[in-house]
Amino acid sequence: MPVNGIAQWVTIKGKRCGNPAVLFIHGGPGNPLSPYADKLFGAWEGEFTLVQWDQRGAGMTYGRQPPPEETPLTMEQMTADGLAVAEHVTRQLGQPKLLLWGSSWGAMLGISMAHARPEIFTAYVGSAQVVDYRTTQAAGYARLVALAHAAGDAESLGKLEALGAPPWTNPRSFGVMRRVVRKYEALATDAPPKAWWEPAPQYATPRAQADYTAGEDYSFLHFVGWRGDGMFSRFDLYRMGTRFAVPMYFVHGEEDLLGPIEIARRYFDAVKAPSKTFVAVPRTGHDPNEAMLAAQYRLLRQASGH
Repeated sequence: MPVNGIAQWVTIKGKRCGNPAVLFIHGGPGNPLSPYADKLFGAWEGEFTLVQWDQRGAGMTYGRQPPPEETPLTMEQMTADGLAVAEHVTRQLGQPKLLLWGSSWGAMLGISMAHARPEIFTAYVGSAQVVDYRTTQAAGYARLVALAHAAGDAESLGKLEALGAPPWTNPRSFGVMRRVVRKYEALATDAPPKAWWEPAPQYATPRAQADYTAGEDYSFLHFVGWRGDGMFSRFDLYRMGTRFAVPMYFVHGEEDLLGPIEIARRYFDAVKAPSKTFVAVPRTGHDPNEAMLAAQYRLLRQASGH
């Protein structure tokens, strides 16, 4: 569908157009959920209409119109895109409002959308909420260093100490930390079923897979920046404001090392909204598992009045 000058990939699935609709804002920013959505969320289609959107520079949207490498991604542009998609879906379904769901980067973008146009959203549900650049990264780094010290893990500790504490100016630094995060989260969390991450046939072709990888690389570089000066370096939810006109729901893994739970909880405590809920999920990290999906489903049902 045309969105602010380019064709963007959107899927709408469900049993009844009258069911509450959920607009999923994926993370990354280059990691669309559409290839995996049937396995992750297909069981919800009886109660919700599920809307997946491959954002500008990601997945099928990237494949249809790859942007020049020097064309930047910005929070302002992505917010405008997301709101245009939301308005299209409300018209398509004949519903005045949608539930807004975001995870990780998607939770950053979702907050921006909820601030900009609260009148078109029933509620916001944020998972693995990232709050800001400096505090979030610094807390995650410090916790990783402490874990590596306690485990006597000289290899991981050497990698982390070679990076030094954030902020960083090398785009590879974030990836180095992310790999150590995955190592330690795996020790303290319940893994999701491997079948979740097998793409549906439409997304499993060599072309679609290549586009997914290329979009992931493009989006990541614009997120962190060549010198640590990408979108993430300017991100701070507190500067956006902590007052919202819609109910706010947060669900967070207790073992999240990329966005530590204490940072998200502190932000939640500052939020002013018609109602708000914070759910901590044990044995869950930054990435979803079965316990996280169950918690998200319960919150969506609560937010929709089920």
